[in-house]
Amino acid sequence: MDVALFDFHLPPVQIAQQPPADRESARLLVLDRASGAIVAHTTVHALPDVLRQGDLLVLNNTRVFPARLLGRRDPSGGAVECLLTRRLDPDRWEALMHPGQKLHPGAKVSFQGAGHRLFAEVLEQHFHGRRTIRLWTDEGADVDTVVDAIGHVPLPPYIHRPDDSHDRERYQTVYARTRGSIAAPTAGLHLTVGLLDRLAARGVARAEITLHVGYGTFKPVRVDRVEDHEVEPEVFEVPPGAASAINAAAADGRRVIAVGTTTTRALETSAAEGEGRVVAGRRSSELFIRPGHGFRVLQGLLTNFHLPKSSLLMLVCAFAGREAVLDAYREAVARGYRFYSYGDAMLIL
Repeated sequence: MDVALFDFHLPPVQIAQQPPADRESARLLVLDRASGAIVAHTTVHALPDVLRQGDLLVLNNTRVFPARLLGRRDPSGGAVECLLTRRLDPDRWEALMHPGQKLHPGAKVSFQGAGHRLFAEVLEQHFHGRRTIRLWTDEGADVDTVVDAIGHVPLPPYIHRPDDSHDRERYQTVYARTRGSIAAPTAGLHLTVGLLDRLAARGVARAEITLHVGYGTFKPVRVDRVEDHEVEPEVFEVPPGAASAINAAAADGRRVIAVGTTTTRALETSAAEGEGRVVAGRRSSELFIRPGHGFRVLQGLLTNFHLPKSSLLMLVCAFAGREAVLDAYREAVARGYRFYSYGDAMLIL
């Protein structure tokens, strides 16, 4: 399948640069999966009226850490940007670094701020600016503590502004618990404690899993054929209680609704291993969900609007049909919806 089939036109003005003032005020397009028809234009605030008693929402409770580091080469003093993408062991990380052409194995970098210093050494050089690096401090402080103190929120590159203190709270879901992601599971950014309480009062249950969002989620599709793209592995964990709740809902014929594409990948990976049943435990997912995938668990998906020709858009098209999804995207563009991480949302049922 040609990657160009997943392209669409989006005016740059509709790429959200700031989150909405209130999480629940984000607009919500509701798409019927069976017919491909748009059945409602509403807001996230109305979710309790759209969902029904017995539905099960599955949330990704990962927490974003400030993985973007700004520093200087040692000894030249040249500016360096480093995005930590995956921890390999207590000292070694995979990272994206800029300027990549000058950072060869042996290169050293220092990062400073908030009274702390952090050091990095390039150990291995890979393609597209990727590096294996070692991190350490000279002050006896834990590396994670220093990263949290001096790092920046890793806003996506299509947000054309520096991060600020507001992003540290706003680029997290209200139920974020487990540190480890370099990007937010953005569909969950729209939910509030009050909204979750109203959903519970409506009889909508919820379960939590953890998938740490890494480079695999936003890795560009650099091939012409969809089938030639490969996603990077991402670690996830399904607690026993969540697995039981999901399997019980499926057995009862109740709808299991994933909040986000990351949740979708975790559940579908687990269900593939369990031959249709979600299996508790910690594992890694390299599953690339694209048109032709047979869904084993989900009957619904809450998701934001994604980049053209991205693996995330392909996942949504796999769930609801390429033509129906792209028609909905064109309607969203025409109606002025806001796109991408800080944008509006789509609910597919």
